[in-house]
Amino acid sequence: MAIKYIDEADLKGKKVIARFDFNVPLDSHHQITDTTRIDESLPTIRYILEKGASKLIMMSHLGRPKAGKFAKEFSLEPVAKYLASKLEQEIVLSESSVDSGVKSLLTLNETKIVLLENIRFHKEETDNDLEFAKKLASYADIYVNDAFGTSHREHASVYGITKYFEKKSYGGFLLKREVEALSKIMNSPKKPFVTIIGGSKISDKIKTLEYFITHADKVLVGGAMSYPFLAAKNIKVGKSRCAKEDVEFAKKALAQDVGKKILLPVDHLVSEQLDGKPIICNEVTIPDNLIGLDIGPKSIELYTNEIKKAKTVFWNGPMGLFENPNFSKGTFAIARAMADIKSQAYTVVGGGDSVSAVNSSGLADQMSHISTGGGASLELIEEGDLPGLFALKFGPKN
Repeated sequence: MAIKYIDEADLKGKKVIARFDFNVPLDSHHQITDTTRIDESLPTIRYILEKGASKLIMMSHLGRPKAGKFAKEFSLEPVAKYLASKLEQEIVLSESSVDSGVKSLLTLNETKIVLLENIRFHKEETDNDLEFAKKLASYADIYVNDAFGTSHREHASVYGITKYFEKKSYGGFLLKREVEALSKIMNSPKKPFVTIIGGSKISDKIKTLEYFITHADKVLVGGAMSYPFLAAKNIKVGKSRCAKEDVEFAKKALAQDVGKKILLPVDHLVSEQLDGKPIICNEVTIPDNLIGLDIGPKSIELYTNEIKKAKTVFWNGPMGLFENPNFSKGTFAIARAMADIKSQAYTVVGGGDSVSAVNSSGLADQMSHISTGGGASLELIEEGDLPGLFALKFGPKN
């Protein structure tokens, strides 16, 4: 059974409640520093309004507030202001997601768009409480999920709520783009298929690694993730980040790699401390007093050559401490290599820090697809489905 998307729905005169991912970064003055997630949702919002919905009720979380407690620093007020400026319409921000005032708002002719205050101010959201979901559902005739980045969560506004919208649950356009793009990675990707996995803890990505060892032609490992792999091969990694449990995970992954698909760095950029001066370490072994903070020039060449051969590339995780310009060369070289094969390959950046990295490189527009969901994109590839996507098709299991 396929997901139904909003271009299949009759929205005219209907009240629509829609889950978005407006979890944007804020500075110390509570100002939004990156509006990408909101901007990516605008096509869905505009479509709902243009097709004659009588009301649009929007839901989202922001940050990680302590469940059940209001916290001003996690209020969606800056999101409401930004949306109002982009849509050139008034956005009413409710005091709570489920207080009596919400239904009163929806009776007012002049109120067209309501943004419910941070849904995670309610513990019932993360508990997937069905009574809470029922209250949310009571506001509307149609439900839309356009929050791909949270669709791997069995939360009330993503999962449980679909119980009350049988045959009236739809995916938004952002969700549709994500599913279609990642399906090209999952379903018979064009070969050679190269994956680049970076970041920190192997334990967080062990299922991803197992998947790609089976399905990809090459798995290029970088970032802090590479040091436990090297340690698992009895190569000294100095003071580099290297948890014992990650070394054990790396040993298991290497044992599964019968096709010798995993490539590891052969040299490094190192330093005596995180904010220290970069030093090229021409050997795979890192001296005891130094920390590995980026892949080295020989590794860049090795990885770039593999990417050049590819017809499909999936990238999740930076190659080093790219936030520091001294250690950004490896990460930016990966972005450049992917941009250079734009005409011959399908290239996907799989969320998280990789998105920040490719944006910082200035090459974001040279990628085939940039995912808005780090954990969600990896879980979809690993499992073939997500709770939020399953619920759109069949409703919640319980």
